[in-house]
Amino acid sequence: MGMGYDRQNLPSCWHEFQHINRYWDKKTGMPTAKILPGEFYVTSHNEVITTVLGSCISACIRDKKVKIGGMNHFMLPMQSDNNCSAELSTAARYGNFAMEQMINDILRNGGSRDNLEVKIFGGGKVMKGMTNVGKRNINFVREYIEIEGYNLVAEDVGGMYPRKVMYFPLNGKVMIKKLYSKHNSTIESRDESYYSKISCQKVESDIELFD
Repeated sequence: MGMGYDRQNLPSCWHEFQHINRYWDKKTGMPTAKILPGEFYVTSHNEVITTVLGSCISACIRDKKVKIGGMNHFMLPMQSDNNCSAELSTAARYGNFAMEQMINDILRNGGSRDNLEVKIFGGGKVMKGMTNVGKRNINFVREYIEIEGYNLVAEDVGGMYPRKVMYFPLNGKVMIKKLYSKHNSTIESRDESYYSKISCQKVESDIELFD
C-alpha cells in the first residue's frame, strides 16, 4: 500500500503545494498531506489528504477517470455589513474562490468537469455564540455544487462535534472520525481565530475555470 515510499522519499508535489505539511503516516503506510484552514492540496499520487474540521467545510473533489483529486478547508467570512471595511468581498465570493482554486488545479492538470465527483464534510456547530456559521458553510457548498452542476456523491455535515477527515484521491475513499471530546477547545479557538481573520480580509478573485 505504501508504494515503496519512505519518510525521506515522499512523492513529489506540485510547486504551489511545497508549503503544505507532508509526512509519512505509519498507520496508513502512506504519504500524507495535512491541510489547515484556508489551505487546499491537489495530487495525482497515491497519497492521503487529511484535515480536522470544526465549523469549516472541506470539499473533496476528484476526476474519477484520470484520478487527480484534492481537498480544501475553508469557512465563509461574515457578510460585508459588519464592523470591518465596506469593501470586503461577499461571503459567496470568498467561498467561490476557495472552490475554484482547487477545481482549477484539477482541470489544469488533466481533469475534466464532466468527470468530477464531490464529497463534502464539516460544518459542525462548535463555535459558541455563533450558531449559524457551520450551517452557512453547508448551505453555501451545497448551492455551489448544484449551480455548477457537479456530482455530489457523499456528505457528512452538521452535528455538534468536530471531525477528522482522511481522503484518498486515487480511489475516492474517505475515512471519518468524529471527535466527541467536549474539551476540545483547540479546534474551537482555531476556528474563531480563522473566522475573525477572514472576516476582515479582502478577497480578490478573477479566476476563470478551464473547460
